[in-house]
Amino acid sequence: MTRPKVEAVRWVGGAVELIDQRRLPAALVRRRYRSVEAVAKAIETLQVRGAPAIGITAAYGVCVGALRAPTRDRAAFRRQVAQAVARLRRTRPTAVNLAWALARMQRVLLEHPRDSVPAWRRRLLAEARAIHTEDRQLCAAIGRAGAALLRSGDIVMTHCNTGSLATGGIGTAFGVLATAQAQGKRLHVMACEARPVWQGARLTMWELAQYGISATLICDTAAASMMARRGGRRIAAVIVGADRIAANGDTANKIGTYGLALLARAHHIPFYIAAPSSTVDVATPSGRQIPIEERPATEVTTPLGLRVAPRGARAANPAFDVTPHRLITGIITERGVLRPPYRSSLRTLRRPR
Repeated sequence: MTRPKVEAVRWVGGAVELIDQRRLPAALVRRRYRSVEAVAKAIETLQVRGAPAIGITAAYGVCVGALRAPTRDRAAFRRQVAQAVARLRRTRPTAVNLAWALARMQRVLLEHPRDSVPAWRRRLLAEARAIHTEDRQLCAAIGRAGAALLRSGDIVMTHCNTGSLATGGIGTAFGVLATAQAQGKRLHVMACEARPVWQGARLTMWELAQYGISATLICDTAAASMMARRGGRRIAAVIVGADRIAANGDTANKIGTYGLALLARAHHIPFYIAAPSSTVDVATPSGRQIPIEERPATEVTTPLGLRVAPRGARAANPAFDVTPHRLITGIITERGVLRPPYRSSLRTLRRPR
């Protein structure tokens, strides 16, 4: 199994330790968070991002709250854990892994109602670690399934960041690339910059360098031109991650993904989603019901602290868009590559409990 080069999330000494992704690629900085509010702020301010990594971080955040809850008063302990879950759930609305992981943490107390507070704390930490370990295994399986789609010499386009920084393992779409590389397939990756926060430029290019994968960074607006080129090698596939997959296969991912899917269809290039079963939300019928997070306008007008628009300029900043299932060639999961019709194929997935 290809091992991740970095760990975005750790549980260390009763604290959640995160790589502060706002500082990359200039500096690799780890910070420790010892309160639920600090963990919540870290999620909200993109110190940690990526749907699986957010879910893992939130699970450990509940453990932080449990450590600081009353030891002898069982009712007060349950109330404080419930408050921690409620605060963490409010951080980011689009990624379903967050709510899924928090529901698992809540279920620990429901399934063991007679336990003591110390026993509850042990069970909560064990559940958070299980969520983390499972994601590591899911990423490895996704990598193997997706690598089978690629051949040595392929050019693959990707968007945003889907590697170890975004997950508990080697990554989803990035895991496909890293696994193919480990199998001896020499790929070249075209990474879109992913404005306005530049996750592709700052994070994906940094991770590609860690694995020695040949890569070229392109402006988001250059994707169509790159797909249309006829000289030299052709782009073999577009592979991206997901923050939520609806029951019909409609997929929410980083803003700009929908446009890439349209371009891929126009240029007859396969377009794949890579995601674990925990990202599938069978309770959401279609993409129309997926909530889309609107982030601060300053990320657009003053990216990375540099003012690029006049003071007072209005800006829309949806963090995600929804790609209709009809544009998706396949969904790469830990159970293999699912094909349309997705209402049927997604039902074959057995989500982690």
